[in-house]
Amino acid sequence: MKSATYDKSFAFAVEIIKAAEGLRRKTEYEMANQLLRSGTSIGANLAEAEFAQSSADYASKYSIAIKEAAESRYWLKLLTETGKIDAETSERLINRDDEIIRMLSASIKTIKSKQ
Repeated sequence: MKSATYDKSFAFAVEIIKAAEGLRRKTEYEMANQLLRSGTSIGANLAEAEFAQSSADYASKYSIAIKEAAESRYWLKLLTETGKIDAETSERLINRDDEIIRMLSASIKTIKSKQ
């Protein structure tokens, strides 16, 4: 069963893919790849968590997802500061990423309290 966090991370990944395509048009291939990897990995880890072998495995996937979300925020801020993406796009994506981080953090707390 997919969660609201998964749905938000999937929608975020779609936006990240579009942002990466824009970066590639500007020949910012390496930065595009970095953002693409971290931004799409959040949801991929949540998809894996759905079939976790144990509660520890489940918690691990969520922990990896939050790390990927933090990395995505880093790349977004770096791209904004260097003028590679516009401030409006960056602000929108960072706000969505922050929301995902809050959701993941709450989930991780709940998971750990049950262990």
